[in-house]
Amino acid sequence: MNACDDALRAPARLSGFSRYLSLWVVLCIVAGILIGKLLPTAFQRLGGLEFAQVNLPVAGLIWLMIIPMLLKVDLGALHRVREHWRGIGVTLFINWAVKPLSMALLAWLFIAHLFSAWLPAGQITSYIAGLILLAAAPCTAMVFVWSHLSDGEPHFTVSQVALNDLIMIFAFAPIVGLLLGLASIRVPWMTLLLSVGLYIVIPVALAQLWRRRLLARGGEPSLARALQALNPVSLLALLATLVLLFGFQGGQILAQPLIIVLLAVPILIQVYFNAGMAYLLNRYFGVAHCVAAPSALIGASNFFELAVATAISLFGFQSGAALATVVGVLVEVPVMLSVVWLVTRSRRWYETRTA
Repeated sequence: MNACDDALRAPARLSGFSRYLSLWVVLCIVAGILIGKLLPTAFQRLGGLEFAQVNLPVAGLIWLMIIPMLLKVDLGALHRVREHWRGIGVTLFINWAVKPLSMALLAWLFIAHLFSAWLPAGQITSYIAGLILLAAAPCTAMVFVWSHLSDGEPHFTVSQVALNDLIMIFAFAPIVGLLLGLASIRVPWMTLLLSVGLYIVIPVALAQLWRRRLLARGGEPSLARALQALNPVSLLALLATLVLLFGFQGGQILAQPLIIVLLAVPILIQVYFNAGMAYLLNRYFGVAHCVAAPSALIGASNFFELAVATAISLFGFQSGAALATVVGVLVEVPVMLSVVWLVTRSRRWYETRTA
């Protein structure tokens, strides 16, 4: 049987709400800025609700974002890694070696040098930190949608995401610490490790326990119903977090609206660079297109929910780091849909080599 012939493809699709995520983000930017100007005292009080440098309202919202997404991940699929070892190897190389380093270099080039004259001098290192955080962990949930839209092999996608989540528990903090250190940014290690525990270890454990309970009670239909019910909760929690962020960032954005465009440039370059490299490496190694397509998408995508949470924990609501991670949310859907279009339209060209 051909590697791409599989009747078990997940019936995922980009919902109407998700399809317009960038529009909702823009509306949240506007709403957050307006509410922040009208109710500055309320935002300051929310920002002051902290424990061990972790903002409690945002921590709750982040959990509402992350846990439903992690519920989709089956860590039991790790045994299938060997079935697609070449595609897995390419994606791991891109996710954990190329992507964080390429973003650090692009941030240094564009933010610290080419665009520095148009950015607030006091926030430049913070913007760089936010971009590094954005690229330090691969996406967990939305890649299932991107994989389906590109006719990706579902077992590869599940096993790759499960392996990435396992690696993320151990590798996220060291990679962030190393790259922030190279960028000469002081790393508050205790806060970083607390963020890893709060936003990776505990949510992964809770999601897996919940997943097993749902499957034990009602099998796959029970899990599917829970995911369908939780998906709006996850997205609404994301949007509420953005309103809070832009309530604090509003003054800076109104003073220099060009900031968002400038921060988007290295993010866009990084996405297309990493997707292209993963796609070409898979073609070189003769990997089937149904594996190469999701490999390119996983290689290019970012776990922006984790990045937003960690940026707030490390640098605060009003930091350039938090703003930089939010720009990643703004461009996520349109840029990843463009990558889906590219890998889908180039399938015939791709298969002239792998055949």
